[in-house]
Amino acid sequence: MHLFSGSSHPTLAKALAAELGISLGKVTLKKFSCGESYVKFEQSVRGQAVYIVQTATATPNEDLVELCLMCQAAKLSFADSVHVILPHFPYARQDRVSEPREPISAKLMATLLEASGANHVMVLDLHSDQIQGFFSVPADALVARSIFAEYFRSKKLKKPVIVAPDVGGAKRAKKIADMIGAELAILHKSRPSHQQAEILEVVGDVSGKTCILFDDLIDTAGTLLSAKKALEARGADKDIYAAATHAVLSGPAVERLTEAAFTEVVVTDSLPVNPKAFKGLTVLPIAPLLAQVLRNIESGKSVTEIYGE
Repeated sequence: MHLFSGSSHPTLAKALAAELGISLGKVTLKKFSCGESYVKFEQSVRGQAVYIVQTATATPNEDLVELCLMCQAAKLSFADSVHVILPHFPYARQDRVSEPREPISAKLMATLLEASGANHVMVLDLHSDQIQGFFSVPADALVARSIFAEYFRSKKLKKPVIVAPDVGGAKRAKKIADMIGAELAILHKSRPSHQQAEILEVVGDVSGKTCILFDDLIDTAGTLLSAKKALEARGADKDIYAAATHAVLSGPAVERLTEAAFTEVVVTDSLPVNPKAFKGLTVLPIAPLLAQVLRNIESGKSVTEIYGE
């Protein structure tokens, strides 16, 4: 395979290449003075399977345009197939029309990738399952719960409870709860406005138990701050953990997480994240999981068997 890195997360691409025992392909990525992106593969990809690593960071629009340009450049260079490795899918929270006259932005992102030449897309912990159906090309919706389950099992926590931040995350939380032998609790949340969350009720017994708030991403951390206060008010053990796949950490997130003083905040490196951003932050690598997925794809094996499904 030929593995190339976009500019959004070269550290992840290098770690993935190391796991696979291959070298990253050579590609030129730069910006013109007007702000337009430019890409050029510096080696032949004719007749080859091209894998491109890119993720949505704090500049999702630039990341996506660069990715689309890389896909088209590979396709126009007669690549046999173009595989996109996109751990954090951009616009995933805009997956439906929730207010009149809104776009379904996540669907548009899928369409743009296909139009650019992507034959196959791999994403990690989508915000909602239906996004996989937005693609008409094969899309592997990978999950990171095995990474978190292994980590929390190793901690041997007493009376653990996995807490879903809302009803939409209950299915995700239940699966990891079963993997580590924990109970399940669900928060009833409302959003008075964008990026503002209020916890109205806690469904489940958290009194005296070690809670692990488990979500797909941490953006401004408003939900986590409100959730921790709600759990403390209902008698949860002093050790309260937060875990999420995608550490977006925008706006006041670091300040809020510092204020919340979780026992530990556990995330993955699906986005570039400074492990010293605040006290108690732990970053788990996803390169081993991605490498196993790519090996199975190349050898024609099942991807879901990696998760035991």
